[in-house]
Amino acid sequence: MSDWLNDILESVEQWTGVSDATQGRLLETAIVVLVLMVLRNVALRVLRRSTDDVRTRYHWRKVITYTAAVIGIFAVSRIWLGWLDNLGTFLGLLSAGLAIALKDPIVNVAGWLFILWRRPFLVGDRIQVGDQAGDVIDQRIFQFTLLEIGNWVDADQSTGRIIHVPNGKVFTEPQANYTRGFSYIWNELPVLVTFESDWKKAKGILQDIANKHAEEISSEAERRILEASRNFMIFYSSLTPIVYTSVKDSGVMLTLRYLTDPRRRRGTAQAIWEDILAAFHEHDDIDFAYPTTRFYDNMAEGKPGARAAP
Repeated sequence: MSDWLNDILESVEQWTGVSDATQGRLLETAIVVLVLMVLRNVALRVLRRSTDDVRTRYHWRKVITYTAAVIGIFAVSRIWLGWLDNLGTFLGLLSAGLAIALKDPIVNVAGWLFILWRRPFLVGDRIQVGDQAGDVIDQRIFQFTLLEIGNWVDADQSTGRIIHVPNGKVFTEPQANYTRGFSYIWNELPVLVTFESDWKKAKGILQDIANKHAEEISSEAERRILEASRNFMIFYSSLTPIVYTSVKDSGVMLTLRYLTDPRRRRGTAQAIWEDILAAFHEHDDIDFAYPTTRFYDNMAEGKPGARAAP
């Protein structure tokens, strides 16, 4: 049998120019690959028979595949490079193969080390990474976990969903932290009143309401800014609420801008709106505006100096 195999190898060498040693290594490589494929398929078949859980199957299928790949790289490298003579080359190729095959897990581990070192966020912080926003409730070596906010729920309130984000996202996606550093956010409430309303009185009412709700926050925010300025270039000339005036198609827009705790944004907006509704209800010369159709007679209603010529 050995002579028959040697005759075949010599014939192949004469025909292709490939040496006996190289042919032997190719044959051993093919046998190793074939054996690993058979063992992998047998292991997967046993897995399918042993459990019906989709998650368990997925997890162990990945483990079996990665294990077979590592063993294959080890065995093939030993065939072609030897074991002790070319250990450095073998380790280099093995490292390169693992880096390619396990690129995402390695990036996630690097992201985990970055999070521990730079601390862009901690457990309990409210953050946004790319399109995902929520409260950080867990950090692990491959991923961190968010309790989602926003999405179909208004005003940054919780949706109840848990989102697992790979740590590698910190290298490729922008990160926003709601609670570290300044610890407050600016919120705006647009209030539209009709052109016929006494908008100056309405603006004064809004300013008084905003001052009442922001009285405690402004003093606390000043202290937080002083602390944050030690690590970040954060500077605000004024932290008191303000009401801006602009003109829209349907009336005068009064935009109330104020500071609030990120987790209390909806609650503070509700309290302010309730005060606005109650205050406007007491004044007959202030009315909310909304899209309407109106006929305007310039000759009868226009200002004397701005009326069209007859």
